[in-house]
Amino acid sequence: MPEGHTIHRLASDYAARFSGTAPRVTSPQGKFSDAADLLDKSVLTATEAHGKHLFLRFRDTDWVHIHLGLFGKVTFGDAPAPPPTDTVRLRLADDTSYVDLRGPTACALITPDEKRAIHDRLGPDPLRDDADPDAVYRRVSRSRTTIAALLMDQKVIAGVGNVYRAEVLFRHGIDPYRAGKDVTPAEWRAIWADLVELMREGVRNNRIDTVRPEHMPEAMGRPPRVDDHGGEVYVYRRANLPCHICGGEIRTAGLAARNLFWCPACQRA
Repeated sequence: MPEGHTIHRLASDYAARFSGTAPRVTSPQGKFSDAADLLDKSVLTATEAHGKHLFLRFRDTDWVHIHLGLFGKVTFGDAPAPPPTDTVRLRLADDTSYVDLRGPTACALITPDEKRAIHDRLGPDPLRDDADPDAVYRRVSRSRTTIAALLMDQKVIAGVGNVYRAEVLFRHGIDPYRAGKDVTPAEWRAIWADLVELMREGVRNNRIDTVRPEHMPEAMGRPPRVDDHGGEVYVYRRANLPCHICGGEIRTAGLAARNLFWCPACQRA
């Protein structure tokens, strides 16, 4: 599932191509046809992201809510748009660009009140200007749940996924099994600031890189990472490989329905 930086990047990309224009709006698959007919040739006035949720506003109050889930994909291209396949849930197209949405978990036309309800059930998002890290810490500091699980709970903090979860805990030497209540205020401030920085860089580069300059392949004389996800990381999907810092073996285990990765030596209990 895409992490929050990807959704913020999509919001920016939709805006760059279609903001202020009145694109053709269609649903070749048919599952969004009624809403597409209502939105067709309406002006796209805003785009927004919160965690893993994307919002497109047409006119003043018509919001399209998109959640990619595990299988959703968004493809941008230049005009002329090719004939759409029957898997395209939502297409926007004008004289210069098109964008196709396939396989989302959610694609629905919602009211402003329904949009607000989605925001209300999500935790603060490190990439949003309205995010309050203290509100997150109040929940974290009262919880006996592991910090690794809390970071994946979208009701606690929105947008952090498996990669950022594993990497930020490694970067701060925090055992993923430590209870939230045992994370100090100073540690939390450092984690939050790091997430903001890493995720902003993810939006800029459209990929996740978490390795500091002194640990990059060229600095350490090691081969670059080869992985479909791209980017240099410390522990994510590096189970049984040597840690870049201590040389110890990276471990993996299931936690919060996802695979956790960590270095027991660098992240001591």
